[in-house]
Amino acid sequence: MLECRQYAKLPREAAMIRQEVFVEEQGFELEFDEIDPIAQHIVLFENGAPIGTCRVYWSGSKNSHVLGRVAVRKDYRGRSFGQKLLQEAEQLVCSMQGKTLCLAAQVRAKAFYEKQGYAAAGEQFLDEGCPHVWMYKTL
Repeated sequence: MLECRQYAKLPREAAMIRQEVFVEEQGFELEFDEIDPIAQHIVLFENGAPIGTCRVYWSGSKNSHVLGRVAVRKDYRGRSFGQKLLQEAEQLVCSMQGKTLCLAAQVRAKAFYEKQGYAAAGEQFLDEGCPHVWMYKTL
């Protein structure tokens, strides 16, 4: 059984998934930041086990809600759980009368986001040495 839960503060389940995926697996060092306290966090559970997470926050400089820290644990990839997280985040933004959602995608994940309706805009940039690109979607 799949269940998405939303949190106003970073829950330990989301922190654990992000630590596992971004720090241990991908080598990022600056995973937890000043955005965490202002973001809404989503955790996806399968049969009670936390398997994926993301966060959403408003950015005045982007004039958009921003989706970030999308992560699915390695053993659960390839089963559309990332797509489920994006759908949940998009519904959350729509419930707050948001009209757009943007994200800084790892370039290697760009095709995944394009399949979900996001379009790249601007030049690639490096975040901790990893190529990223900003992507946008009108909701």
